[in-house]
This record gives sequence, structure tokens and C-alpha cells, in this order.
Amino acid sequence: MTKSLSIFHQALSEAKELLNCYDTLNNHDEIVPPDALKKASLIMALTAWETYVEDVVTELFNIKFSLVKGSMLGDFAEKQLKERLKQFHNPDSRKTKHLFEEFFGVDITAKWEWNNVLPKDARTQLNKWISIRGDAVHRVEVDVNQPQVIRKDELAKCIRFIEELAKATDKAVDKL
Repeated sequence: MTKSLSIFHQALSEAKELLNCYDTLNNHDEIVPPDALKKASLIMALTAWETYVEDVVTELFNIKFSLVKGSMLGDFAEKQLKERLKQFHNPDSRKTKHLFEEFFGVDITAKWEWNNVLPKDARTQLNKWISIRGDAVHRVEVDVNQPQVIRKDELAKCIRFIEELAKATDKAVDKL
């Protein structure tokens, strides 16, 4: 297990705590829990994923490029990585795949497989959650027929998915 995965688990636990707060408030008849708790939990979960990818790429880079560290080539490669990570926002499957291919020559998304989830399905699902995160961050819900960005059961699925995705990524990174 990488150090990055350990940090990811800590960050994801905060998203889980927010979901638990929502559940606790939802169990009181006199209180209507704010949807903002679900949105915040979703944003935190996917931010944990984004940070994990950045961290694990940096961790792997430091291992793979250790022999050239301090040389002109090593300095150039490190500068390139830092520039790519500054632009690494909304880490959908395409951006994540590109980052790993560019620096390590591997399609990490092809390794996203667990239980009954195939890589293609994992890519599609990640892209869906990233899109919903964008809505949660940038859009105020005004549709009275659908007042919430994400339902509680969907959020729980998202958190489990992100957790499994990080584990699958880490398992693949360990083999590189």
C-alpha cells in the first residue's frame, strides 16, 4: 500500500463523517437535514480522489525517477510533472489515464477492475461522479422537481466506488 492511499483513507473518512451527520439529522423528525451536507460530502470524496491521484503520481515519480534526480533530465521531468499537476483538476478517467501514460507509459484505467466492475464501467462511473461534483460546486439547484444534486443512497455508492477505485489504482501502482 502506498503512503498516498493511507492519506486518501483519512481524507475520505471526513466525507463519510459528513454523510453520518446527514443521517443523524435525518433521524430526527423535527429537523430537515440540509442538502448542503450531501453536497459537501460528495465534494470532499471526489477531492480526496483528486488528491490521491496527485499524491500517488508524485510518489511513483519519486521512485521511478530517483536515479536521474538532480540531473538536467531529472529536473526537467520534475518540472513537467509539477506543471501537469497544477492543471490537474476534475480528475476524470481521461485526465487520469493521460497523466499515467505521459509519465509512466501505462493506461492505469485499464487496471480499474474489482468484484463485478470492469475497467470500462469504472471509467464511465468515475466520469459520472466527476460531472455531478461539478454540478454540486458550480450550480445552485433551482429545479423544484429535483431539488437535490445527489440522493443519500447515491452518495453512499459514490463513496464506496471512490474507495474501491483508489484501492484498484494502488494495486496497479504497486506492480509498476
